[in-house]
Amino acid sequence: MRETFADEYPVQARLVRLVFTSSFVAFGVGAIFGLIQALHRTDVYRFIESEAYYTVLTGHGVFLVVTFTIFFLVGVYQWAVTDSLGRGPVDMRVTWVWYGLMVTGTLLAAFAILAGFVDWINVDSDTLFTFYAPLQGHPIFYVGLVVFVVGTWLAGVDWFRSWWAWKGDHPGERIPLPTFMVLTTMIMWYLSSIGVAVAILAFILPWSLGIVESINPLLTRTLFWYFGHSVVYFWLLPAYLLWYILLPKLSGGRLFSDPLARVVFILFVLLGTPVGIHHQYLDPGIAEGFKFIAMTNTMFLLLPSLLTAFTVVASMEHGARQRGGEGYLGWLTALPWREPAFTGMALAGAVFAFGGFTGIVNAGMNINYLVHNTLWIPGHIHTQVGTAAALTFMAGSYWLVPQLTGNRLVGRGLGLVQVLLWFVGIVFMTNSMYRGGLAGIPRRTAEPQYEGFEYEIAAGSIGELNAQLAIGGILLFVSAMLFLALMLLTAFNGGTEPIDDHRIPRPLSGPEDSPRVLDNLKLWAGIAIVLLVLAYGFPLASIVSRGGLFGPDIGPFPVLTEPASLVALLRATVEGGLASVGYG
Repeated sequence: MRETFADEYPVQARLVRLVFTSSFVAFGVGAIFGLIQALHRTDVYRFIESEAYYTVLTGHGVFLVVTFTIFFLVGVYQWAVTDSLGRGPVDMRVTWVWYGLMVTGTLLAAFAILAGFVDWINVDSDTLFTFYAPLQGHPIFYVGLVVFVVGTWLAGVDWFRSWWAWKGDHPGERIPLPTFMVLTTMIMWYLSSIGVAVAILAFILPWSLGIVESINPLLTRTLFWYFGHSVVYFWLLPAYLLWYILLPKLSGGRLFSDPLARVVFILFVLLGTPVGIHHQYLDPGIAEGFKFIAMTNTMFLLLPSLLTAFTVVASMEHGARQRGGEGYLGWLTALPWREPAFTGMALAGAVFAFGGFTGIVNAGMNINYLVHNTLWIPGHIHTQVGTAAALTFMAGSYWLVPQLTGNRLVGRGLGLVQVLLWFVGIVFMTNSMYRGGLAGIPRRTAEPQYEGFEYEIAAGSIGELNAQLAIGGILLFVSAMLFLALMLLTAFNGGTEPIDDHRIPRPLSGPEDSPRVLDNLKLWAGIAIVLLVLAYGFPLASIVSRGGLFGPDIGPFPVLTEPASLVALLRATVEGGLASVGYG
């Protein structure tokens, strides 16, 4: 009988099962909304009014890129800390509290979004995922987000307490790699989520409650993107953890280098946050010099991605050669391609590499002007978060869920079909999005085609792009439902045993081959704070000095419907933009 994680840590396994259940429920709802968007936007099938499209769009963003991903993250990180330290939390009551806060925050935000479908409930929050001014949501929405984030903060405290307790019993020992990954991720999260906390608590929530009458939209937008780019790495780093920990094991080998993995996570602590202004290249009121600095910092983030590609591929090659693989490329055929957990994560890594190249386009100031606010941007998001993270999470679940339940995976062959369906669906969808973005097709709109205007497509047609987007959306939805069905069946597949135990083999090059300074978390956190002050201190001070903390009188949107009022709004917007950059 193979010992599973559930056998050794039954209480912690129960918690992680509940966390994963919350993640998967959000995933299912978000997938339904994604299908509605794909069919509505391409005019293949519409059963909602275009006004309701923005409620669907908000739900799709919040449920998938916040709730699904972060619930999965805390579940994986709880597993990683417990398994690598060989102990549970110091106080499980704290653990249940942070899980309860995250569930409560999700329910509040979900109510504020979904109530928008019901006319007799005077609550709505069609703010999209970015939720910054002038779009205004209901106060319940913002309170839900705050409660959710506080839950993640408490989860980090819980993991740090576990490490401190372990450290007391193991003086002088190096931090186990999975725990090191968790702690460095949380340092980055603490530093970056301060931005969104200040934006909501100090400005957006009081504005939504009517406590303050105006808001500085550039200030709150900048605070959002102070957090908004590093949150991408908050979604991706649990995928990195699974690539580093599970892919070598599934390949039949061991991790190539523990020290390189530590360097990668330290680089994300240092560089993951001081780059958010590259999302604001077209925002007036931010000096070009600050934008150039953000661009330069962003390009440095290629380094941890390239190091990860080298380390993970080397680990896979080592495993393949242990399985009899030979030749320069022949070893690839010896990898376990019939295993859905391995194949899904390998395909996710391949898509991530392509998405990294498209991210260089987003990061470059001059090229960004071409694709800004076009369909290219959601194409990039769907390759990174929608595949690198989401497909890795699904594939990893084919190994993790049997370990958490003690049950054998149901439908291994169907699992392979599911990850392949996701890969094919994302290829169709993102190909359409990238090409459409280059033609100038806008994002975030229910009606992308304007009357009397035709987009110029270099090859193909708008009809062909719409067909690809719709086909991709349908395939992704089918894949998502198949995944959820397999997870549900596995959860109830009692009386069986997983085919693998939960032991992770030691790396080829362990922590003893690296300097101890890599484990000095205080040092890296301190350097990260200095870099944040340098990157954001002057831009934020400049924004406040020009527009004040609460800025001009910016009311919530939408509020105007008459053509004359719309003209007045446009004139005021132009004049305000000129004033913000020192003209007029």
